[in-house]
Amino acid sequence: LEQEVVELVDYFRVGKKLLELGAKSAIVLREGKEVEVPIEEVEINDILVVKPGSSIPTDGEIVFGESSIDESMVTGESMPVRKTKGEEVIGATVNQEGLIHVKATKIGKETFLSQVIKMVEEAQGTKVPIQEFADKVTSVFVPIVILIALITFALWVFFPEQMATLASPIVQAINRIFPFTFQGHLNRYAQAIYAMVAVLVIACPCALGLATPTALMVGSGMGAQAGILFRDGAAIQKLQEVKTIVFDKTGTITKGKPEVTDIVSNNMSKDEVLKFAASAEKGSEHPIAKSIITSAIDLDLDLYELEQFDTFTGRGIKGLVSGKEVFVGSIKLMKENGIEVSDTERFIQLEEEAKTVVAVAVDNEYVGMIAVADAIKDDSQKAIQELQEMGIKTVMLTGDNHRTARAIAKIAGIEEVIAEVLPDGKVAEIVKIQEQNIVVAMVGDGINDAPALTQAEVGIAIGTGTDIAIEASDVTLVQGNLSSVVSAIKLSKATFRKIKQNLFWAFIYNLVAVPIAILGLLHPAIAELAMATSSITVVSNANLLKRVNIKPKY
Repeated sequence: LEQEVVELVDYFRVGKKLLELGAKSAIVLREGKEVEVPIEEVEINDILVVKPGSSIPTDGEIVFGESSIDESMVTGESMPVRKTKGEEVIGATVNQEGLIHVKATKIGKETFLSQVIKMVEEAQGTKVPIQEFADKVTSVFVPIVILIALITFALWVFFPEQMATLASPIVQAINRIFPFTFQGHLNRYAQAIYAMVAVLVIACPCALGLATPTALMVGSGMGAQAGILFRDGAAIQKLQEVKTIVFDKTGTITKGKPEVTDIVSNNMSKDEVLKFAASAEKGSEHPIAKSIITSAIDLDLDLYELEQFDTFTGRGIKGLVSGKEVFVGSIKLMKENGIEVSDTERFIQLEEEAKTVVAVAVDNEYVGMIAVADAIKDDSQKAIQELQEMGIKTVMLTGDNHRTARAIAKIAGIEEVIAEVLPDGKVAEIVKIQEQNIVVAMVGDGINDAPALTQAEVGIAIGTGTDIAIEASDVTLVQGNLSSVVSAIKLSKATFRKIKQNLFWAFIYNLVAVPIAILGLLHPAIAELAMATSSITVVSNANLLKRVNIKPKY
């Protein structure tokens, strides 16, 4: 019942977060007028007006206008997708630039967002609850001990001479060690009670009950200090069994935002190429433009004044910068304006490295090119290498295209790549691995990763990602780097080594002392001391976990 309540709470928590992404209202064209209505009143074939910066209310098809749509919640890809008339759009994605009209094709439970909610709930419902080994043992151990104590009492009452004879060979040796053991002067009833109490006391499962929670408490505390937040002990238990880790790409392996990676100059310094490009791009809101401007600012370049600005959809921009005409865009844009790009081989090479490349021309002369890419995080390569050295297989699972995914995987050292996969496909890919009896962990940061995070035995969310991913996960990495994945696994393994050690000490006290107590050779006071000692041993051993180094090697 407790597990079912936990699952219901998780359903509510994740479902609520997902529902918050959806639009609460929509602007609908009715009789030629724009009318704002609650999202529940939108009907199939309604024409929705979506302004720049607004979320698209529901799944549909563009019937007027064109724009760049941020679909990162669907594909995980940070770069916006250009959408024109006749193309489909997904509810809750964001219209970044132009005014568009969208004909509603799906509403309510049929929308993409609703399907994601359904998949998260289904994945949570199929996850097998983990029962603590110690709890199972204790539930059987306690009745057995009570039965043994009663049998001990009966044996000493009805067969006192036989019990004394059985114990006599070792009475003298035991008395040397424990001066308060059986002295042979008690009557059968007193001796029966004496032995029964000793059995009950020495077998008290305090140490057994402390073995697991003390180690888990210390381990989770260490994790919190290292920025690794475990939702429960079950996550720590499962993480140490993981054999395959599946990574999302954007925002997980990569930084999740485009950055300037290369500047190629031609008859002009690289700084000047960047300076002219950034000055012209000041009139644009495109992510590539923002990354170019940010790069120039980071280099403390004083940008020129932008006097005039024009945009060419899907090809680039033109700006009048300090009296000079500047083009920034594709080779196609350059050719349309009679500008010859002399270094096309370098252009192609950069594109094959999964980078977006723009050429730069000043006064109709090609001066260089700038490559923009979503670079991998500084620690991704080393973290993945160490995971592989630990015997864990690494897989990239992304909604991005194959070429980009393969390029990133090659840099990061990922062993296997599965690309162009939507959220439902991600769940299916996780299930395929699980069907091979392999324990899987999924690492992701976006709404599109939520179903896969809940389907995997251990879902690991990047703390810098979306609330949905965090709510759907078992482990949250506050710092957002992959080195924390290595630390989490090391901590999990170390914690469970301590649990096994604690269980050993808890059992060994009982295995050695219970037979002695049955023979009446152990004073209840000594039994109490031994029982307390076992508990102290378990707690002390758990605290030794703090000495374990969980930092990555590299």
